[in-house]
Amino acid sequence: MVKVAIFDYGAGNIFSLKSSLEKNGAEVNVITDLDKMNGYSGLLLPGVGNFDPAIKSLSTSKVAFEDLAKKQVPVLGICLGMEMFFEKSEEGKMPGLGVLEGEVIILPNKFKIPHMGWNDLQVKKPSVLLDGVKEGSWVYFVHSYRIKPKNEDIVKADSDYGISVPAVIESGTLFGTQFHPEKSGKVGAQMIKNFLRACKK
Repeated sequence: MVKVAIFDYGAGNIFSLKSSLEKNGAEVNVITDLDKMNGYSGLLLPGVGNFDPAIKSLSTSKVAFEDLAKKQVPVLGICLGMEMFFEKSEEGKMPGLGVLEGEVIILPNKFKIPHMGWNDLQVKKPSVLLDGVKEGSWVYFVHSYRIKPKNEDIVKADSDYGISVPAVIESGTLFGTQFHPEKSGKVGAQMIKNFLRACKK
C-alpha cells in the first residue's frame, strides 16, 4: 500500500481528498510540517484556501519542499496547491514556492468569477496523470485564477472557459490540476490512481 501525505494549510475541509485517496488504495496522513515527510511516497497540496496564508503556512517548510522536488518525490498540487508551485500570484503579495517559472493571474472579469462547475478537458500532450482519461472528459472546477507558466510544454490539458485555462500540468514529478479530481467522479478517480501509481515507482 502506498503511503502519502496531505499538507494542511488550516484552510478548510480536506476530507473529500483524503477519502478519495483511501478509496483508491492509499494510506493517508494529514501533516502540517514537511520535515515529517520521511516514510511517505508522495505529497498532496490541496485546493482550499487563499494564496498568502497558504504560502505562509508552508514558508517554514519551503527548504523541505525544495528538497522533495530535488529528490523527485511526486507532488500533486490541486487548484491553489498547483498555483503555489509558481513564482507569484495576483491573489497575494508573498512569493510562491518558485519550483516552476511563471505566475498566477486572475480570470478576466468579463466572465463569472469564481468559475464554478463542470468543464471538459482538451488533452494536448501525453501525461502520467491523464493515462486512461479520454479527450473531452468532464471535471469539476472552482477557481478565480489561472496559471501562466513560462514553459508552455508543462501544460498537458486545458479547458475552455471563453479563454483557454491550463487544466493539467506535469513537470518531472510535479503534477498539478486547476480542477478538483477528488470531486470529479470516475475521471478524477482515474487521475488519483495515476498519481498513486507514480508514487509507487
